[in-house]
Amino acid sequence: MGREPAELSSQRARAVLDRIRKVPEGFVTTYGDICPEAPRFAGFVLSHCDDPAVPWQRIVRAGGRLAKGDRQRSLLEAEGVPFRGARVDMDLAWIPGDELG
Repeated sequence: MGREPAELSSQRARAVLDRIRKVPEGFVTTYGDICPEAPRFAGFVLSHCDDPAVPWQRIVRAGGRLAKGDRQRSLLEAEGVPFRGARVDMDLAWIPGDELG
């Protein structure tokens, strides 16, 4: 309840969300790929976004580690994202940031 942080209405935040929307089902990219100059900003934007059209689950930490644990893993597995143990198999599922526009 309260206002959304001003940073979320910025052009920079909109660009982050636009890039996230471009990650196709069955693939992932990293916070650093979404916002190379400030990966934590990408995390901040996602943590405050409640838009169901934003596929937050497709954004992972470097090396394929999950930020949201079992909930994120379940959503990714349902999309067919491959795993190696606890991590996304980045050799098969990673989309580089420069392919997201």
